[in-house]
Amino acid sequence: MSLALDRGLSLLEHLAAHPGGLALAQMASDLDIPLSACHRLLDDLQRRGYVRQLRAQGDYMLTTKLVSMGLGYLSTAGIVDIAEPLLERLAQSSGELVRLSIVDDDRLTWIAKAQGMRQGLRYDPDMGMDARLSCTASGHAWLLTLSDERALDLVTRQGFGLPADYGPKAPTTVKALLGYLHAARVRGYAMIDEVFAPGMSAMAAPVMRRGEAIGVLSIAGPRIRLTSERMHALASSLLAAAAELGPISNGSSLFGRPPLGKG
Repeated sequence: MSLALDRGLSLLEHLAAHPGGLALAQMASDLDIPLSACHRLLDDLQRRGYVRQLRAQGDYMLTTKLVSMGLGYLSTAGIVDIAEPLLERLAQSSGELVRLSIVDDDRLTWIAKAQGMRQGLRYDPDMGMDARLSCTASGHAWLLTLSDERALDLVTRQGFGLPADYGPKAPTTVKALLGYLHAARVRGYAMIDEVFAPGMSAMAAPVMRRGEAIGVLSIAGPRIRLTSERMHALASSLLAAAAELGPISNGSSLFGRPPLGKG
């Protein structure tokens, strides 16, 4: 990858994590890019419509062009049409947030959701984020399908993250993480409580095709509603939806392609 391309993509990813915008000097410092080179790249991105400047000499922020491209891609890939009825049905029966994520090489990305709770307290993270593998139910559900060695390799590459950014029970050591994964393998689905975020709980099951996880279905909500007992009660519905999605995923080019790096 060329240096300019690598830096340009780094700028887009960094701005995606700061929706309020960032100053030129801050981005150059954060990403260790010379100020002049950073300015040239931002000018190029602004000319192509990916970035805008809030005012003259002001902060830079992403436009909606990337979002539009992503949504267009998901629409033409067919995954939304295939998964939507399943997600809506599970959201209605659980009353909570249901999300679908896909496995793409070494990443697990949330791409679709259905919200069961229309009023009151809602849990609604943004789509398009990569799941933190060490401390999300979705991450654990994918990792439970892999060997301990492969799972730890993926987590090591991504990192455990900063404890202050997640829930009070988020694993920060290999031993703690393996405890979650081994328990999830016994159940057949992942289950967490105040691991990803304080006051929140979640459960997730892998979507399998030909013996390989191609995605994950999850249910998440406030722990006052989504108790351990409630999650166990919802397990059969979650597992049935994941099992139903696996065979019909061939209808989407997003699921139909082989995993990156494999034949």
